Amino acid sequence: MSNEKDEKLSADHFLDLIKKSKRGKFKVYIGMSAGVGKTYRMLQEAHALLKSGIDVKIGYIETHRRPETHSLLDGLPEIARRTIFYKGKELEEMDVQEIIKAMPQVVLVDELAHTNMPGSKNEKRWQDVMEILDAGINVISAVNIQHIESLNKKVQEITKVEVSERVPDSVLKMADEVVNIDLTADELILRLKQGKVYDQAKIETALKNFFLPEHLLQLRELALREVAHQVERKIETEIFKHEKFIPDKILACISTNDEGAKSIIRKTSRLAAFYGFKWCVLYVQTPREDSDKISLASQRHLLNNFKMATQLGAEVIRKKGSDVAMLVTEAAREQECGLIIMGTPNFNIMNYLMGRNIFQKIVKLNPGTDIIIVA
Repeated sequence: MSNEKDEKLSADHFLDLIKKSKRGKFKVYIGMSAGVGKTYRMLQEAHALLKSGIDVKIGYIETHRRPETHSLLDGLPEIARRTIFYKGKELEEMDVQEIIKAMPQVVLVDELAHTNMPGSKNEKRWQDVMEILDAGINVISAVNIQHIESLNKKVQEITKVEVSERVPDSVLKMADEVVNIDLTADELILRLKQGKVYDQAKIETALKNFFLPEHLLQLRELALREVAHQVERKIETEIFKHEKFIPDKILACISTNDEGAKSIIRKTSRLAAFYGFKWCVLYVQTPREDSDKISLASQRHLLNNFKMATQLGAEVIRKKGSDVAMLVTEAAREQECGLIIMGTPNFNIMNYLMGRNIFQKIVKLNPGTDIIIVA
């Protein structure tokens, strides 16, 4: 009885959000890993909305052949998927145009981080969702914590598993509601052993890798913290939106060092998202980094980092010159940034003594600006 009441309250709350805007409202269920019950909860909410007279349709749901979840598809209308032939195989993708043509009030779109097949209009499913929202359709979706761009590296450090499909933090920031589907590590492991997460053949491998108790505990903490951040941000924007204040801005400085740049971008994104600050990424091309002097691999990594920064919500700034400290200072003043974030400086005692150290110069040129060094 309590579950039915919770589902009804959740559906009613989302219904209130639907009535407030021309652009579709966006709700995301988030979890620490596969198997916590995100899709199950989405379908439960869809049934509750349907009972309230709302036109709900399934855009794309992946039940992974889990009987309890699959049974909830009964009674929910589904928009046919489009068929794609790729490498001799017939595959299915969500049909964005059919969804927009049908114009349901609410559409369910599972696996937000999914990469679409080559030839699709959008590279990623989250981009499909943005298009659906812009058409005025409300979306309920789901994602696992390991797919959030700025947490991706942290999850890899915990689990030793690299996750290639990622969702920019800016997408979650657009969500009107973010709901954590929480299970204890013991409960999730029990579900795995009972065959409610993966096929029998995959269970033993999963128990020895991703689903180790210590991994799940850390992932659970990340998921809880992420949703807490979203709630805190929502409170600040909704309750304090009438207060006048000048938001701060962050300048993140990167180089052609691929891994170092990725780390700086992700950490700045997290910081900016938490405090609601705008941010930008600066790359200074020195004479030794002219396109004819650095490798094609370095150029490709740099462009990929620009793309990642843009997807995470940053403005990318490029400057050219030999005086890096002066150009960083110039960019900070032009963008009115109160905080500069840099990678660990390469200290050289002779350069330091002679006043040529870039970090030292930036500190001297920006006496009223906070500077954070990240590993």
